Amino acid sequence: MEKQKWWQKGIIYQIYPKSFMDTTGSGTGDLPGITSKLDYLRDLGVGAVWLTPVYPSPMVDNGYDIADYTGIDPSYGTMEDFDRLVTEAKKRGIRIVMDLVFNHSSDHHAWFLESKKDRTNPRADWYIWRDAKPNGSAPTNWRSIFGGSAWTWCEERGQYYLHTFAPQQPDLNWENPEVRRALYDAARFWLDKGVYGFRIDAITYIKKPMEFKDGKPDGKDGMAGVHFMTANTPGILDFLREFRREVFKGHDLFSVGEANGVAPDELKDWVGERGVFDMLFEFSHMLLSFQEGEVWCYPREPLAGKPLEGWTPSDGWKLTELKRALSASQAATRDNGWYPIFFENHDQPRSVNHFFPKGADTKKAAKAMATVLLTLRGTPFIFQGQELGFANVGWPSIEEYNDISSHGQYEFALKEGFTPEQAMGFVHLFSRDNARTPMQWDATVNAGFTSGKAKPWLPVHDDYAVVNAEVEARDPDSVLSWYHKLVQFRREHQELTAGDYEELMPESEEVYAFARTLGHSRLITVVNFSLNEVKLPEEITRGRAILLSSHGEEAGAVLHPLEARVYGTCQD
Repeated sequence: MEKQKWWQKGIIYQIYPKSFMDTTGSGTGDLPGITSKLDYLRDLGVGAVWLTPVYPSPMVDNGYDIADYTGIDPSYGTMEDFDRLVTEAKKRGIRIVMDLVFNHSSDHHAWFLESKKDRTNPRADWYIWRDAKPNGSAPTNWRSIFGGSAWTWCEERGQYYLHTFAPQQPDLNWENPEVRRALYDAARFWLDKGVYGFRIDAITYIKKPMEFKDGKPDGKDGMAGVHFMTANTPGILDFLREFRREVFKGHDLFSVGEANGVAPDELKDWVGERGVFDMLFEFSHMLLSFQEGEVWCYPREPLAGKPLEGWTPSDGWKLTELKRALSASQAATRDNGWYPIFFENHDQPRSVNHFFPKGADTKKAAKAMATVLLTLRGTPFIFQGQELGFANVGWPSIEEYNDISSHGQYEFALKEGFTPEQAMGFVHLFSRDNARTPMQWDATVNAGFTSGKAKPWLPVHDDYAVVNAEVEARDPDSVLSWYHKLVQFRREHQELTAGDYEELMPESEEVYAFARTLGHSRLITVVNFSLNEVKLPEEITRGRAILLSSHGEEAGAVLHPLEARVYGTCQD
């Protein structure tokens, strides 16, 4: 068996710094706050921390609009704070991973400020500029991912610029080698700081088509989603191979790309020995509820047009679809590449709401999801609060939401003919703010996230008195305790880090079952996603011992609703 690398054996924890821990009383999390919680992460078994952007930014998109690729935003602290975080993390065996946002910058970035002055300055073609159509309208009918046109008029140049996301996030021109060199230099800056890897944001959009033309409208607004027109354009891999060669070669680090639009059968070109990344976040298992595989289209039938009361994402897809998506990704990376296992991140709703039926006990659901996460083949990514069983919020008004994409989705839903109540229902289910509420450390005011007089930048979830790290650390039956148990179990069983994957019970619409096999040793995970009791087939239970059960001593012949188990045996 080939020796595994550190990022294949470890667990990666994603931190949204703005919501993790505030040490200044500003209501916004900061770098010293992360440093103060490193022991918590070490005890959880975390081997690396992925930080979402902490660079200087106007914060239109909460840091994904970067104004300086080699600085620290003052709201998060100083470069000295960052250096201390890297040093203290390393003492605890934790590596720091940065987020690179290379499809676009902020419109406040010095590069863009120069580019927009006129058509002849040294950075005139560092961004994507086009003339208006003869009637003065935008160059194409593309709709940005955040809603509205993907083009914004610039008076200084008398041209439009392209933005896949918000108008304040102009797309960089990767066709210009000077742009690529500047971005590679920025990445190398952080490697010199002691960073061990990168997550690369929205990377499938960096290569634009040779010809810019209107797309087929996909909504009543007469526009076409920009993601359909630009995602994974031929030639993108040439750029990314150069990126890997110029930045990653010779370093003991890892890279994981965010890759909307890359299907499981395409992973062979993106990961592995000949791939451009070590791992790739693909979203086939996360976007089952949507007609076109993107959250900027309204949900598919039977969700579209259905009253929102009693409506949950799982109404729109079957468990067999989720299992097929996960198994396809497992198969695609079986012999080439490696799979990043995730069910939550800063852009997704909480998994206890997203993957389970309405009325599901969130504590049991969180344990069930954790069992899948930590026993699948690949590197588990835990998003902050997931280990505590965080659930979605449901604020009544769109004005209460900070997330720019939630506002765009709300307006898009109204234009598509949904009522304001239905549009808010979509926001409740899919808003990125669901994942961004402050971390809940204890039962004190503001959940221990901040002790200052300033309000947290987002409200703390109203369940913080019972769902918090301090309370759960003392409760052996808590979600956090279950994570600790699973992490330890994973360490003790090499089958879970190096074993093969085989799906079992593929036709079941209630149970996800799979085996992990290494040599003669075999573990079987069974997770009941339903609210029904399920009798497992004898070929799974006969002669096998229950090594773990989320129901503890209650485990028996029948699988309880939302119960997760791991069986141990030797191959026959």
